[in-house]
Amino acid sequence: MKLSVALDLEKDIDNLNLVKQLKGFPIWIKIGLRTYIRDGRNIIDEVKNIDQNLKIFLDLKLYDIPNTMGDASESIADLGIDMFNVHASAGEKAMQEVIKRLNSRKNRPIVLAVTALTSFEENEFYKIYNQSILEKSLAFAEMSYRAGIDGVVSSVFESKNIKEKTSSNFITLTPGIRPFGENRDDQNRIGTIEIAKNNLADFIVVGRPIYQSNDPRGVVEKILIEISK
Repeated sequence: MKLSVALDLEKDIDNLNLVKQLKGFPIWIKIGLRTYIRDGRNIIDEVKNIDQNLKIFLDLKLYDIPNTMGDASESIADLGIDMFNVHASAGEKAMQEVIKRLNSRKNRPIVLAVTALTSFEENEFYKIYNQSILEKSLAFAEMSYRAGIDGVVSSVFESKNIKEKTSSNFITLTPGIRPFGENRDDQNRIGTIEIAKNNLADFIVVGRPIYQSNDPRGVVEKILIEISK
């Protein structure tokens, strides 16, 4: 299991100060929508300047027609990031197009597909998709697997079932992790490190429990110890 730390702070200088504090750890850095829209490619370059060994996950959740998603995925790959995501709701053809465009590259980034956002409650999700979170997440995962996508973004509670329906090598990245029982905030389907382990998650994403701490480096160290047990 790998740790991805979310850079979700209000100012770019605060994000970069956090990265400086975490320099040297074997972690991934998740750059999300607000941060990338505000800071652009510069934030990617700045993170790499701080620590070349940090892996970067660009979390933009592409969702558009197949050709546009293919074009965007090539531009994203040119940024030199290590992983990014699309939304499974865009459909199988769109995901196939993304993989088709990237497979010709020597070292293409990992591509994940978002199933159900961890902010969803069951009733709200059903109104949109007319299926339960688990049912639709499994359907999205199977479709993504057929399309050649490397894995999915899901809550910890769908992770094990997704691997059983696809492959043990199909990546699951699980946001909404509260490693030591912290507040859920705006997330609904949250889990601990132990739950993530039991559900065979490959990546956990942790944000606020790290960057709202007075000792972010200490929290990351504790998380990595728990992961390695």
